[in-house]
Amino acid sequence: MKTLIALLLALASFTVHAATPVKVPPGHAVATFAGGCFWCMEPPYDKLPGVSATISGYMGGRTANPTYETVSSGTSGHTEVVHVVYDPAKVSYEKLLEVFWVNIDPTVKNRQFCDTGSQYRTGVFYHDETQRKAAEASKASLEKSKPFKEPLLTPIEMAGAFYPAEDYHQDYYTKNPVKYQLYRQGCGRDARLRQLWGDRAGK
Repeated sequence: MKTLIALLLALASFTVHAATPVKVPPGHAVATFAGGCFWCMEPPYDKLPGVSATISGYMGGRTANPTYETVSSGTSGHTEVVHVVYDPAKVSYEKLLEVFWVNIDPTVKNRQFCDTGSQYRTGVFYHDETQRKAAEASKASLEKSKPFKEPLLTPIEMAGAFYPAEDYHQDYYTKNPVKYQLYRQGCGRDARLRQLWGDRAGK
């Protein structure tokens, strides 16, 4: 009986993070970007006029209903992403791409700053042909104008199933500002962004 009760309690506390379609308000659209730690990709979009929501989650892997533990182990194939819900009448997808590039290090593969592994790889996940063409044009243009010599290794891929991250990851930078800043500074994110992008870094 004790074993059964323990099992029931364990099941009750287990949360399945199933693929969830994002609720998009009328006239809005969704963009998805992978830029390493998803905590750090929410702030630049949250402050952008025309963005109504950012949702941290997982995409690009082969494991259904992944948890943070599964993804962080590097065995799921997923990478951390941020879903950006935006109003195209107020902010263009091209602008979202501009913000994306200057908030990542596109010169490395399967890591971002102090975080290593395919779960921290960068990527643009397009949701339709219009986004794909815009992303490819943006990358091509950036390849010509970038202020550094290294090639851009960030892939452009079709969006797959999106799995929202656990609640404690959502808006982490506002819920835990001190821990967030310590992590961001300790990881060397801003220093590397300035090295790559100069005054454009993080904008």
